[in-house]
Amino acid sequence: MMKSGLLPHGAGRVLAFLGLVAVMATLFTLAEPRFLSQANFSAMTRHMAANGLAALGLTFVVIVRRFDLSFAGVACFAAMTIGFAIAGGLPLWVAIGSGILVGVVAGAVNGIAISHFGLPDIVTTIATGSIAAGMAFLYSGGRTIFQNFFTSGIIDLNDARVLGFSVSFVFLIAIYACAWVLMHRTRYGAAFYATGENPVSAFYSGIPTRTYTALAFVACAVGAVLAVVLILAESGTADTNEGANLLMPAYAAVFLGAALMGGTSVLATLSGTFLITMLLDGFALAGMPYYYSDGIVSAILLGGVLLFDPRVRDILDDAVRFLIPKKTETRR
Repeated sequence: MMKSGLLPHGAGRVLAFLGLVAVMATLFTLAEPRFLSQANFSAMTRHMAANGLAALGLTFVVIVRRFDLSFAGVACFAAMTIGFAIAGGLPLWVAIGSGILVGVVAGAVNGIAISHFGLPDIVTTIATGSIAAGMAFLYSGGRTIFQNFFTSGIIDLNDARVLGFSVSFVFLIAIYACAWVLMHRTRYGAAFYATGENPVSAFYSGIPTRTYTALAFVACAVGAVLAVVLILAESGTADTNEGANLLMPAYAAVFLGAALMGGTSVLATLSGTFLITMLLDGFALAGMPYYYSDGIVSAILLGGVLLFDPRVRDILDDAVRFLIPKKTETRR
């Protein structure tokens, strides 16, 4: 007999997600009528783009059953690298490319140290993230960089529109579409999942599990760099703290999405990102202090981790079946 789950499956999960979105939108609109305005929706999509890119990169690491606590620090270092290049008069594509290179190098260092040398992922990524955050001060001694930003073209990434949507949001959807095809329609995506589910079996099946683990950390770092590019485009300056706030929303989006959709995936992360962005935007419009919203996001992260843990979900399933026993048909 099939085991019935606590959460609905398939279309039921999508309907539950849409219902949660509708409830949240209603509550925030009652508290602040501007929540459903076009101006607020445009701002929310821009904020969603940055958080969504960071969360998408983290999704790869979570799929291979690892953790990365360095990408916020890497984003800070990449932001100052891009800002320094822009201030030096380099073309925008060179500046952004230098930031992406920082992400690739940092992600490769994490991935190789963890997958090939067996170092613990949490300790390693805390160390590399701290080093990267410290290196962000090398360019200007901690001072904000703003020279040439308004003439470099980076501001256009924030102001330009495509079919009424910001370029950053369109870019987010395009990146997610590519990631969905990679992870759910190719053998490479299957290899990522196999590496996380059972690395020993995957290795003896011919999958280079160490390589896929290292690539997951590279993807995480590059996702954070792309996110900080959008943050730079919105702020018009480069600061040593740019990207420092990406860590908590990214983890909350990944684990909340996994809890809602029944597992880690590209679409689950997108749904989690949308909900987290709605919460942060609604709290900001309502005038809630940032430390309250940070606490609520942290609580959501904890809840998502608990629901994502199969042991906790099995306990909840057993409790529901005990309280509401399933009726069995008697044979005649």
